[in-house]
Amino acid sequence: MTDRPPAPGGLALVQGFVNTLDIETGVDSLATPEGRAAFGLTARTVPAARELREALRTACLAHAGHRTGDGSTAVLDRLLAAAPLRVAVDAWGAAVLRPAVEPDALLSRIAVAIAGAVADGTWVRLKACEAEDCRWAFYDRSPAGRGRWCAMSVCGARAKMRAYRARLAEGDRPGPPLRSCP
Repeated sequence: MTDRPPAPGGLALVQGFVNTLDIETGVDSLATPEGRAAFGLTARTVPAARELREALRTACLAHAGHRTGDGSTAVLDRLLAAAPLRVAVDAWGAAVLRPAVEPDALLSRIAVAIAGAVADGTWVRLKACEAEDCRWAFYDRSPAGRGRWCAMSVCGARAKMRAYRARLAEGDRPGPPLRSCP
């Protein structure tokens, strides 16, 4: 859905996971064995994974300036509290965050990715598209960090056209064309 490059580092995992549901078409790749395998999921773990995915999408929407006001980001907070993590020190003395158990567990891998992104300041740049029929996760690389759409050529263009048509409908008609001097 997007023409943007993927998110950096561990955020690519979060972005890819959020984008397992194409809201516009309704296609959910977690419904397929291949889609589940890509994230180490089984058919039994899909309902919890979907709850995590939508909680992450809510956080991405919050990063884009959309506040739901219904406490829905609390769901992500609750889910991440269940991710057992530990600080590990490597041979060079660098400290890194690692899953405490089940190193391939999706929740723990996502928690590690979020913690790393928070530490390097990139977490708030993972956003969800403003278009209600899209909500695709994208990484905002704009200098000001105020990107609103996953793809300006698709969702951004649609939104601008809707706004233009709404202005025309309200009577804000463009004036006569400007004439140049003879």
